[in-house]
Amino acid sequence: MRNKILILSICLFVIAGCSKSKSELFKETDSFVESLHTTYESYGILGGSEHAKTTSDGLYTIMPVGRLINVKIQKVAESWEYEELKQDLKDHYEGNAKVNDVYICQAGTIMIDCRN
Repeated sequence: MRNKILILSICLFVIAGCSKSKSELFKETDSFVESLHTTYESYGILGGSEHAKTTSDGLYTIMPVGRLINVKIQKVAESWEYEELKQDLKDHYEGNAKVNDVYICQAGTIMIDCRN
């Protein structure tokens, strides 16, 4: 019985970790990744700010820069939160030939690299 409760608790934790906010984040980043292969050659160095999106809960801002997609957590965030977000995005884009890499850049935000 204890093992069943432990397993159920772990399952609920995993399900809760797949928040609506991250689902929306993935939807928005997917849209930018796709647009770089269908609509835009590049968003330009400064041109991406007019295309920036923020999730409905205000937690993430996504902004294309050239052929990179910048993802920023819109609250004071610890480095482990960015590491976790980076890993979630890496897992999401694993096997996607349109994405070369997902990494934390020097500014402390996440970059999704879609360069050719």
